[in-house]
Amino acid sequence: MRPALKPGLLAVWRNRDTVQIGVDPRRAIALTGMRGAAVLLGLLDGSRDLAQLLAAAGEFGISAEVADRIITLLAVGGALYDFPGSAFRAMPHGLRTRLAPELATAALAHGDGDGGARILARRQGACVRVEGLSRIGLCVASMLAASGIGMVISTGRPPGSGPDPAPPLLMGPSPPSGSPPPAGSPPPIGRSVPAGTSYRPDLVILADTYRRELPEALKRDNVPHLAAAASEAIGVVGPLVLPGDTACLRCLELTRAERDPAWPLILAQLTRGGAEPPACDTVLAAAVAAQAAAQTLAFVDRPVSATAVTNGTLELVLPDWQWRRRTWEPHDRCGCGRRGDL
Repeated sequence: MRPALKPGLLAVWRNRDTVQIGVDPRRAIALTGMRGAAVLLGLLDGSRDLAQLLAAAGEFGISAEVADRIITLLAVGGALYDFPGSAFRAMPHGLRTRLAPELATAALAHGDGDGGARILARRQGACVRVEGLSRIGLCVASMLAASGIGMVISTGRPPGSGPDPAPPLLMGPSPPSGSPPPAGSPPPIGRSVPAGTSYRPDLVILADTYRRELPEALKRDNVPHLAAAASEAIGVVGPLVLPGDTACLRCLELTRAERDPAWPLILAQLTRGGAEPPACDTVLAAAVAAQAAAQTLAFVDRPVSATAVTNGTLELVLPDWQWRRRTWEPHDRCGCGRRGDL
């Protein structure tokens, strides 16, 4: 073990004898009796294993017993992690620097003891396809690439375009030998994917798309997908469809049709697209994209943690800017919960 203070936690002094690691009480841990041992905090940078750390502390007059007690308390309080030296050495310095906020956030949010290394590995090995080149689609693709997703492919129709889809765009460098690339390139830069190139995504985001055949194809191929859209000053993220296990988009259509008999006719007219211009301003588009990116990362980092949009949608109705969850159960007439019917 190479103990290190978790990045993102600031060390502050409450008084001459008490140090607090972290400012917000929901993350912070306070240790008293630290007046003569403050130098130990500077040694907790991951450059030493435990034996080396205790030896270094001894050079400053801190006994091994005291140093070990402080390290134990910090570890129990969630302020320490085991510095993933081998994983970090394999990453280019620029990439490690760019993803430092992602690692710090992951380590604090999930309480991981590896500094976010395992979560970063999951993200770098993931492929996410974003269908729809709307403001939301382009924004969420950029956010995911910047968050360390190894491959983000954007495809679909830009708003106001003709019926032919735009060529797919790959965020970041082209993958060598068919493998996802490291997430080291500036994410907003995209390039066309060569014709015939095919990647099976771990998740597809349907951004402002009304193509009814696409969700059905994703269900048949057992590909998880997440809807995200905004119109009429309302943003909706979800549901996250796990084929064969959760409510799908057709379940939502059938439920709405029970409440409004005219809904199937309305839905048929939406296949041509929504209103132009859409009532989705810059902030609403960014909010929906951020929520979609957050739910995508929850799914990639820990699939069981994306519960907010499993059998549900998160909805943002202006002008109150309050996200609210709506529950959607699998519909009996859909049959999507029976894998043999897909």
